[in-house]
Amino acid sequence: MGSRRRVRRIAVGGTVYGWCFGHRHDRVRGYPGCSSTVTLWRPGSRACLRLVFQPASDRVIGYLDEGAVMRLPDREHLNLHEPGSVRALLDEALVCGLFPATGQVEVDGWPLFDTVRPKDPLDSP
Repeated sequence: MGSRRRVRRIAVGGTVYGWCFGHRHDRVRGYPGCSSTVTLWRPGSRACLRLVFQPASDRVIGYLDEGAVMRLPDREHLNLHEPGSVRALLDEALVCGLFPATGQVEVDGWPLFDTVRPKDPLDSP
């Protein structure tokens, strides 16, 4: 049985965006091939932005729960199922000009994460 993605809406200014969360496992490459994705689009448009989060030595996905992405060692995290987290990421993507006018764009979500969840200067070496 397949799972259906929950399609949600978020409004920014006068624009409504659709969004959904997805998680996939690359069975060929194992865990490093895992990714969590937030897909955003403008209804009625083919413009689509995919924010992709993959694990790394200092980044984990799905550790706290399915939608969690976390930076180590400060344990800052976002839940990609939460509209507030998605709104913060979308706001930053818009500021950075990442949302395409047409077509589909896939970007690494971690730089946006670092902007919306900055490191505490007291935690830096």
